[in-house]
Amino acid sequence: MKTDAYLKNLRTKSVQELNEELVAAKKELFNLRFQNATNQLDNSSKIRDARRNIARIQTVLSESQN
Repeated sequence: MKTDAYLKNLRTKSVQELNEELVAAKKELFNLRFQNATNQLDNSSKIRDARRNIARIQTVLSESQN
């Protein structure tokens, strides 16, 4: 499954790399929201996917802090 592979990839990264990935995902979400507001976004489910990826990254970050 795609999600499982993505999580395994996230768990192999360092905290620094995860923070960089989080910043990039938040920028992507901002751009998707901007495109949606200007009616340029074709597939609105990308916003949902971006939000879930941010949540996954934050979950892995909190797991690594414990």
